[in-house]
Amino acid sequence: ELAWEEDEDDIETDVVASKATFELYEDNSEQWRWRLVHVNGNIIADSSEGYASKQKAKQGLDSVKKNAPGGYVVDTSKEDEDAPEDGGSKATFELYADKAAKWRWRLVHDNGEIIADGGQGYSSKQKAKQGLQSVQTNARGAPVEEV
Repeated sequence: ELAWEEDEDDIETDVVASKATFELYEDNSEQWRWRLVHVNGNIIADSSEGYASKQKAKQGLDSVKKNAPGGYVVDTSKEDEDAPEDGGSKATFELYADKAAKWRWRLVHDNGEIIADGGQGYSSKQKAKQGLQSVQTNARGAPVEEV
């Protein structure tokens, strides 16, 4: 009976743990996109590109749900830092400074596609890291709503 309770707790935790919701929507140019919105109203991640169909956008967000929680974080401002070869997930978070000296992150799949980004620049590397950690924590259990 104890094992059954643990299983039930695991499922419950997965669902309840997320403090964010994926919003699936069509933009002004009739491209489908998604964004991950925290309960505080902040957009903590977005699709970084438009998709030709709702189904493709949903596949993109499903990939983020699957890969974000275990994604390694690589600081591209450090020389020769690469993600470990195995383990984690099929995607890596890249932490980098943009041309305006703002810190950003993007989640890059092993196939080279950027499957998510933070959508905004942060004033410090630490703030960008906190943003991507919020995505790691909240992506898997986040419900999906069409808006």
